[in-house]
Amino acid sequence: MRRLPPSEATGLRTGARHSLAEVYRPADLVVLGFGVMIGAGIFSIAGQQAATTAGPGVILSFMIAGIACLLACLCYAELASTMPTSGSAYTFTYVIFGEVWAWIIGWALILELQFAAAVVARAWAAIAVGAIAAFGVRVPNAELVGDVLVLVILLLLTGIVALGARIGLRALWIMVSAKLLAVGAVIVVGLTQVDVANIGEFHVPPTTLPTPPATVLEIAVGQSQAFGWFGIFAAASAIAFAYIGFDVLATAAEETVNASRAVPKGMIRSLVLTTVIYLAVALVMVGMVSYTRISVEAPLSSAFRAAGVDWMVHVIDVGAVLGLTTVILVLIVGQTRVLFSMARDGLIPRGLASVSRRYHTPTRVTLLIGFVAIMLAEFVPVLTMQELVVIGALFAFLFVSAGVIVMRRRMPGLERGFKVPLSPLLPALSLVATLWLMVNLRVLTWAWFVLWMAFGLLVYLAYGRRHSLLARPRDPVEPPRGRHRR
Repeated sequence: MRRLPPSEATGLRTGARHSLAEVYRPADLVVLGFGVMIGAGIFSIAGQQAATTAGPGVILSFMIAGIACLLACLCYAELASTMPTSGSAYTFTYVIFGEVWAWIIGWALILELQFAAAVVARAWAAIAVGAIAAFGVRVPNAELVGDVLVLVILLLLTGIVALGARIGLRALWIMVSAKLLAVGAVIVVGLTQVDVANIGEFHVPPTTLPTPPATVLEIAVGQSQAFGWFGIFAAASAIAFAYIGFDVLATAAEETVNASRAVPKGMIRSLVLTTVIYLAVALVMVGMVSYTRISVEAPLSSAFRAAGVDWMVHVIDVGAVLGLTTVILVLIVGQTRVLFSMARDGLIPRGLASVSRRYHTPTRVTLLIGFVAIMLAEFVPVLTMQELVVIGALFAFLFVSAGVIVMRRRMPGLERGFKVPLSPLLPALSLVATLWLMVNLRVLTWAWFVLWMAFGLLVYLAYGRRHSLLARPRDPVEPPRGRHRR
């Protein structure tokens, strides 16, 4: 239960704190948020949830999910402004609750970010193959081509991250700008095709589904339902997957100029703007075609085809490919920084915390993450396990929300660049909202999550507990080789 002192969370005790060059400015953080939160799902999730779960009320679902994530975002913003470190929720928990809890959150973040990179890479390959076919190019063996594309995209993006944050940032600006143009085209052209009659009343009468209950909440109520208020709130849980990613911005704190103020602003602005963009796309989706006629496989594409605007299908395909490319890039960056922090604290092999003298990045851990992502994407059916990404993120949200309340009581004198308003009310609401989202996940997901966390605890007991720097005498520690001195 030993806790990392706040002064050492961002200090130089380990010889590696703040060894990463400062490259991000406030506008860069917003682009980073757009890069990870606006993916291919923006073109599909509204239509899928409208058709199967919420009807036109999916617009309310986006609002509910956005508010729930904003509450968690405010909590992240306060802790990131107090402890601007690349460890994000892992380091926050280390300071507030103690080492074993920090390990548990770090292990959950590994689940979230590592699986997310593999899931998104596999989805990227499938969309890329479809886009190639849509342009009239014959793809003889789609499965093999998909496997090759997964390998290529992960090798390329891992290399970009390993070569330096500045190179990755330039690439991110270009790709985010291009995909925002695609999203803007969808909104502007789609609004010209909207028929208000398709929206009608947001509330569709509830329907009991013949499928057996699968989520924790469905088992609690004894049945599966869709539409009505139950469907609107259930869709919000699925939509939250689209917003998850703002927490990755906290991992960029060490590399941000004036991080205590810039990171909170970047997180909140990017999430609010992303919510507005998602709401606009959802409005276009349910306005172009009745929810009863939406194609679940390709909602927006089929809607534009029905409206006779076939050329928009290609814009959507290109936007989806670019969208997922930036998501993978930012996820690799975030995962790299979390493992880097855990390594320099000694909880995983400390050699992974070394920083390349040439590229000023944690190259070793970046290459390791890229290799694991390739193995998962190529040999594990990750697309069937994407809820593990959600539960890993939501579990970290719980500790961050609780951390704001506890830190206000235990450490009231710490300097904060941002404070959650109406505390402890809003952090408590964040806890409740996060728990609501979690009970809407499948029981099978919970079972896999428990197994993953149990395995992680064994790893900590076998290695991390004995190798932690806090378990050693408090003598000066040699900095890792390759530390970048600014």
